[in-house]
Amino acid sequence: MITAWMFEGGGFKEIPSGDVSDVVDDKGIVWVDIVDPTEDDLACVQEEFSLHPLAMEDIRERHQRPKIETYPDHSFLVAYTGDRDEIEMFVGCGWLVTVGPEGWSSAGIRSRFERVRVSEPTVGYLVYTLLDEIVDGYFSATDEIEDALEALEERIFSEQLPEEQDIQRDLFDVRRRLLEFRRLIVPLRDVVQVLVRREADWVDDVTATHLQDVYDHVLRAVDVLDSHREIMGNAVDAHLAIISNRVNDVMKRMTSWGAILLGSTLVAGIYGMNFEHMPELGWLLGYPFALGIMFTITVVGYRYFRAKDWL
Repeated sequence: MITAWMFEGGGFKEIPSGDVSDVVDDKGIVWVDIVDPTEDDLACVQEEFSLHPLAMEDIRERHQRPKIETYPDHSFLVAYTGDRDEIEMFVGCGWLVTVGPEGWSSAGIRSRFERVRVSEPTVGYLVYTLLDEIVDGYFSATDEIEDALEALEERIFSEQLPEEQDIQRDLFDVRRRLLEFRRLIVPLRDVVQVLVRREADWVDDVTATHLQDVYDHVLRAVDVLDSHREIMGNAVDAHLAIISNRVNDVMKRMTSWGAILLGSTLVAGIYGMNFEHMPELGWLLGYPFALGIMFTITVVGYRYFRAKDWL
């Protein structure tokens, strides 16, 4: 679905998508937003703005890494939101084309841009507003990952024995989310850096100054992700250490009971050899004496290992 607006006089006014090419050269800013595009939508906007075929091929294939490509009369940008929605942008002199998936909405960005306090709003400032909204959404996503890590830490260090397979599955799920999210954020740092250096014609001094703030936010988001990855690694190590300690506790208990029963088994084995000439075989108190020895060995062994906290 194609929706077109023109920013003029402090507000956006919706215009027919077929009239876009007629108002591009006016003093206002034209913004064409395409949500869940069809092939006809892409063909229409390509014809209206003479978009480069290579960039259009990237839109059709999607799942591109964040990047910026410069063509003779426009630039092509790819960025991802905190919800991992891919947003493509074509930026030219006085116009912007955005392409987003189903569910993507630009209403909040338009509302924010209408409240700007710059003397002459430009298409560069509109792109800044869009990128700033995208980057601000990263911190909500990182907060969700942080909450998931804290919940995992509580489960790992809880006194109750959790299901090991569930813990491991959740740990690797969070690790996968961190890796995927980092692959979407880190390349955007280079994209914003290119814009800050004003390598695009539509970036003016005011836009470049504001984009420095976006660049700083991207760096902060990367730092937060790196710290989460470190916490994630520590959680995995702690989980493995706890599993190892539990295995050691089980082995100590098994070893203790084995040592305790060894003495009784030795006594029973000696008196069960069935030799004909054994001094105690004809002794009236031999049987209770052997039982007493086995009982004593068991009690002494149990108390000894109990004192060493092996039982």
